[in-house]
Amino acid sequence: MERRELGLTGLQVPVVGMGTWRTFDVYGKDDQAARRELVSAALDASVRFFDTSPMYGEAERMLGVSLTSRRNRAIVATKVWSNDVIEGQAQIDRALHYFDDRVDLYQVHNLVRWRDYLPVFERMKQSGTIRAIGITHYQSTAFPEMARMIEEETIDTIQVPYNPFEREAERVLLPLAARRRLGVIVMRPFGEGSLLRRTPPSRELRAFERFGCTSWSQVLLKWVLSDRRVTVAIPATSSEAHLLENAQMGEPPWFGPDERTRVVRLAEQYCRS
Repeated sequence: MERRELGLTGLQVPVVGMGTWRTFDVYGKDDQAARRELVSAALDASVRFFDTSPMYGEAERMLGVSLTSRRNRAIVATKVWSNDVIEGQAQIDRALHYFDDRVDLYQVHNLVRWRDYLPVFERMKQSGTIRAIGITHYQSTAFPEMARMIEEETIDTIQVPYNPFEREAERVLLPLAARRRLGVIVMRPFGEGSLLRRTPPSRELRAFERFGCTSWSQVLLKWVLSDRRVTVAIPATSSEAHLLENAQMGEPPWFGPDERTRVVRLAEQYCRS
């Protein structure tokens, strides 16, 4: 699987990762065993980048459990998310416990109290507890503030939604991140499922078969990863079959401008409700 650099840290990551929102917020021995098997399948398929957050219920803890005895095979990205800095520090302490006292990428979730948390992350990075610092937001209304932070703050990555229905990041953030050599993590490559509720007919998808795409979800993921400013996409799934289907999109050939334009047209034609 192709690997791209996560910002200025020198950390190379596979272009297909895994998110844990909803899918890892589970309880019970059976669910825990299923997630461990899913993580095993991911690692075997060279999907090594896992993104989580204390905002996702049990997901952060469940990911830690699923990585027991093989933490060194994974690249873990998590977040702090609290308006209470004392609780925020408690979140950090819990995450370090879950992930063997180190986090590869620590992010400020939705920019919540970032002025308080970035200095904490800087100290952690200097001590070697974390390797990279990032910021995230799911709403394009926050993009101007993110752009200012890219210009003025010391960060390594941004995480934003990006898909054929959500292209606001193309206007400022992606060019700015490329100029500053920041890593770009893409959430919602399938538009939280909105792009998968209806799919174009098979005759429309044949043009993408030469790129290794046999399904509409693969076409959408390849669309995201074909933007070379993107470092890694993190689709969430609880299905091993979907995981392996996603992993196959981590290799070239990549779409050119014509193919990417065609994907946007098909999404507008067939997936808009």
